[in-house]
Amino acid sequence: MQDELIRDIVIVGGGTAGWMTAAAMARLLAPGVNIRLIESDEIGIVGVGEATIPQINLFNAALGIDEDDFIRHTQGSFKLGIEFRNWGRIGDAYLHAFGQIGQPLGLVPFHHYWHRLHSQGQAADLGAYSMATVAARSNKFMRAPAQPNSPLASLVHAFHFDAGLYAQYLRRYSEALGVRRTEGKIVGVQQREPDGFIDAVLMDSGERIAGELFVDCSGFRGLLIEQTLKTGYEDWTHWLPCDRALAVPCESVKPLTPYTRATAHAAGWQWRIPLQHRIGNGHVFCSRYISEDEAASVLLNNLDGPALAEPRLLKFVTGKRKQLWHKNVVAIGLASGFLEPLESTSIYLIQSSIARLMNFFPTRAWNPVDIAEHNAQADREYALIRDFIILHYKATERDDSPLWRHCRDMPVPETLAAKMALFRASGRLFRAQDDLFAETSWLQVLVGQHVKPGAQHALAQLLTEDENAFFLERIRSAIADAARTMPDHADFIARHCAAGR
Repeated sequence: MQDELIRDIVIVGGGTAGWMTAAAMARLLAPGVNIRLIESDEIGIVGVGEATIPQINLFNAALGIDEDDFIRHTQGSFKLGIEFRNWGRIGDAYLHAFGQIGQPLGLVPFHHYWHRLHSQGQAADLGAYSMATVAARSNKFMRAPAQPNSPLASLVHAFHFDAGLYAQYLRRYSEALGVRRTEGKIVGVQQREPDGFIDAVLMDSGERIAGELFVDCSGFRGLLIEQTLKTGYEDWTHWLPCDRALAVPCESVKPLTPYTRATAHAAGWQWRIPLQHRIGNGHVFCSRYISEDEAASVLLNNLDGPALAEPRLLKFVTGKRKQLWHKNVVAIGLASGFLEPLESTSIYLIQSSIARLMNFFPTRAWNPVDIAEHNAQADREYALIRDFIILHYKATERDDSPLWRHCRDMPVPETLAAKMALFRASGRLFRAQDDLFAETSWLQVLVGQHVKPGAQHALAQLLTEDENAFFLERIRSAIADAARTMPDHADFIARHCAAGR
C-alpha cells in the first residue's frame, strides 16, 4: 500500500483558492508529500471574496491560526451577518444574521410562536430576537463568552478581510511548512497515454513540472479541468441571470459596521464590505438589462467615500463544472464554478472543496467509486447553495424593472419550489442533507422578503396569548440588555487586532 501513496501534488494557480489549498495540505498531509504551487504575478487575481461566513473559523482552527494575528495582517473586521436592502420591496432592510433566533419551546421552533403574535401586530420584528442582529444594528461586537445562560453565548462571527493580503498571509504560512512556489506562466499541458491523465505542465521558462495529483485553482478559465480535460459546465443563468460584476474600493467612513451589505438595484445588486483601511464595493448586474458604463455609474454613485481606483470588470457564467474531480485533476475555487457572492459563499466553497478532497484523498489506484461520491456530494452542496441564492431573487414583490419582473415570475428548481410551498402553507422548515444553510437562514430571508406562512405549528397553540407574549418578551428584553453591555466594533478592533499602517 505504501507504493500507492501520492507524493507529488501540483497546485495550478495562487490567490485565495490556491493558497488556502496549499496551507491546508501542508498542515494536514503527512511529511514526505511534496506540494508545489504555480502562479504568475502577471495574471490578475479576481479577489472579490472578502466576506466570509462562520465556517471560516473551522479552517483557521485546523491551521492553528491566531485570530487576532490573522485580522491584523489582513486589515480585517468582524461580521455578524448580511444586511439586504431593497430585495423584497424598495425601501426594505433586513439582516440575515448568524446564530440562533429566539429559542425553541419543547418540540416547536421559536418562529412559530413569533409568527402567531407578529401576524396580529403584537410582536417585534424577527431581528429583535436575534443577538447578532441587535448587536449589528448597534455596531457592537465581541466574541461569544463562556456564559451559557447569557444571550451573548449565542454570538457567532465571521470576517471581512482583504483577499490579496489573505493570500499573502497564507503564502507565508504555507512556505514555512515547505510548500514550494514557482513563478511563471504555464504554456502547455502534457497528458499520458492512454487514459488522458495529466502528466506535467510546461512553463514559459522551459521547465517541466510533473505531478500525480493536480489541483486546478486557475480561476474562471479552468486551465486543466476545462481547457485540457473538457469536463463540461452546467449553466444556471436561467435562474441567476447576472453575468457581470464591477469591483472598486473606496475610502472608509464611520461607523465601522460589523456586517456586509447587499443593496438591490434595478439590474442587479451592490455589495459593501467594510475593512479597517477601506471599503470593498461591487455591482453584480445582468448585461441584458444595463450596459457596463451604466452599471459603473450606479456603483460609483452609491459609494460611501471617494473611490480609490477605477472599477474592475469581471465576466462570469453562473454554474459549475459537471465534475469537480475528473481523472487526476480536482478543481477548487472559480475553476470549479461560480455562484455570485450574495451570501458570501465563495471562500466557504473553497474551504468545503479542500475538506472534501482531504476526505477522499486518493491513492494511485484512483478509485472511481470514491471520485463519483466526491462529485455527488459536491453537486448536492452546490445545488443547495444555488437554491438559497435564487430564493433572494424569486421572493420579491418588485416590478419596477425587467430584471425583477423576470425573477419574480420565473420557474425555479423543484427543490426550492417545494421548500417555499411548505413554508407558505405551515411555516415549516427542514434542513436538507448537505445544506450549508440552517433553518434560521432560510427563515430570515423568507420573512425579510414577505413570504408569509398561512399557519403555525399546531402545538404553538398550547400557550395562551399572554403566555406566548411573555415568552417572546423575555427573550427580546434579555437580548436588548445584553447588547447594551457590548463594546463598539471599532473599539474592539482597536484594543485587540488593529492593523499596522
